[in-house]
Amino acid sequence: MAMVCLSDFEAYAKKYLPKMAWDYFAAGADDCTTRDENILAYKRIRFRPRMLRDVSTMDIRTKILGTEISFPVGIAPTGFHQLAWPDGEKSTARAARAMNTCYIASTYSTCTLEEISAAAPSGLRWFQLYIHRNRAASQQLVQRAEALGFQALVLTVDLPYTGKRRDDVRNGFRLPPHMKVKNLERAFEVCKMSPLDPSVTWNDIYWLRSLTCLPIIIKGILTREDAELAVRHGVQGIIVSNHGGRQLDEGPATIDALVEVVEAVRGRVEVYVDGGIRKGSDVLKALALGAKCVFIGRPALWGLAYKGEEGLQDVLRILQDEFCLSMALAGCASTSEIGPHLVQFSRL
Repeated sequence: MAMVCLSDFEAYAKKYLPKMAWDYFAAGADDCTTRDENILAYKRIRFRPRMLRDVSTMDIRTKILGTEISFPVGIAPTGFHQLAWPDGEKSTARAARAMNTCYIASTYSTCTLEEISAAAPSGLRWFQLYIHRNRAASQQLVQRAEALGFQALVLTVDLPYTGKRRDDVRNGFRLPPHMKVKNLERAFEVCKMSPLDPSVTWNDIYWLRSLTCLPIIIKGILTREDAELAVRHGVQGIIVSNHGGRQLDEGPATIDALVEVVEAVRGRVEVYVDGGIRKGSDVLKALALGAKCVFIGRPALWGLAYKGEEGLQDVLRILQDEFCLSMALAGCASTSEIGPHLVQFSRL
């Protein structure tokens, strides 16, 4: 079967992954309304393409926090990559390096930060953090990430408690015995209840700042009020995210929330978005509405399930080619030419 688009990788992963692993990756909260709306919302946005523009030479590069990447698609933090491929996050790191883009490694990785770093030592890596009740464990993770050359800290703020994902409840989801949350094994032993700290507030940004010199990016913002608070607390970036629809169901699609956040930020920090990106044209729409870069979650896992590092490179390459083609057909020769004039919202 030729792998032509991202839905081909999705179909392959659904067919060949164990049911419990597939259900875990695919799960949304409650009725999965927000998970599905993340995708549907892109279909309500239409292009306003411009003609007779010289698109004989294309430049699809961009910079995030000052570092150039080959095109504006990075890999979002997702947990438990060994459920998709035996080498897990090591393969993810190598694929991101090969495609010269950013990989955000999850707190809930099944490889250690040291293994991820060694797999692609020259790659652009950010580290995603959950603040746990065991603050010493969180502090140690931040300091390990900085020492290993991770270049930014991504604080996920939409998970004071885990959303209700019905299939995981039905399946009694748990990692197979041979897999571990490698970076938190001892922390979980110390904390027998849910390790997540639901008491985290904006003041904890200052606590994080005291631990590290790394730029701090907030992931999980969906409103102008929180975007303004993020800027006021001195963060360097915002990822507009609803956790892939896995937390609060019936919240906004991320591409819809992006407009509100970009307006609130007014260029003071970089804004990124994840959730629902399935085509290169989706990437173009997100950039037109103000995102500096997008991050993909589930499609990266589908690529891993297909052929590990090679499969994930295939996913990224397809998105890269589709993005370049969409840009050219819309009349943009460079990412610097992309703007809100390119899109309109359908009344349907």
